Amino acid sequence: MKLTLLDQALDLAAGSIPVALATELSSGRQALVTATLQDGDLGLAPGDIADIRARLLEGGGSGMFELSAGAVFLEIWSPALRLLIVGAVHIAQTLVPLARAASYRVTIIDPRGAFASRERFPDVEIIPEWPDDAIPALAPDRRTALVVLSHDPKIDDPALIAALASDAFYIGALGSRRSHASRRERMLASGLSPAAIDRIHGPVGLAIGAQSPAEIAIAILAEITAVLRGGALAGRSGWYPDGRDG
Repeated sequence: MKLTLLDQALDLAAGSIPVALATELSSGRQALVTATLQDGDLGLAPGDIADIRARLLEGGGSGMFELSAGAVFLEIWSPALRLLIVGAVHIAQTLVPLARAASYRVTIIDPRGAFASRERFPDVEIIPEWPDDAIPALAPDRRTALVVLSHDPKIDDPALIAALASDAFYIGALGSRRSHASRRERMLASGLSPAAIDRIHGPVGLAIGAQSPAEIAIAILAEITAVLRGGALAGRSGWYPDGRDG
């Protein structure tokens, strides 16, 4: 293996840049691919590069990969999935361990010290700041999901506006259909476009009839997973409090 390309790949991965290293087993020729870079002595057709970049975006794993010119071994380094939770509420207490089990690095954002405490969230990164300050500094990317759960427009609306300015692959907001419609009107009045607001999954979570905080957390993580993996259930959101449309 050519150490120069391997070293380059490891350096990029250390900087949280998704990178793939394709090796042609018959010749040893290699190609390094990122979202913006292609290097190495293995020539790749444009379609092959597009396929590899799509695999990077999806967070696909390493393994044999069929290119137009034949099979290669593809090593992939992807940054960890992240979940940013705005609102240190009961739902978040169940969502944190669920998300960790699914390999997400979790961060809680809430300026309210009574909610975002070590007693309620041990061993979790807590940012006790307003979300419109915290979220831009965290720079959500295409490996980041963000959920707002405080059910307080003073916290949720700035969080959503900041999230919509990012590349987060999933943005969800707790609330009823009626409260989400009101939220949409506020965001339109603030100058956001309908297309931007349509990125918000609201009511948050798959429509599985969830009622308890634990069930709602399951519905949220299920919807995040469906969006991440392109599952057929993606977009079938619809949980709302007490089973009512209000």
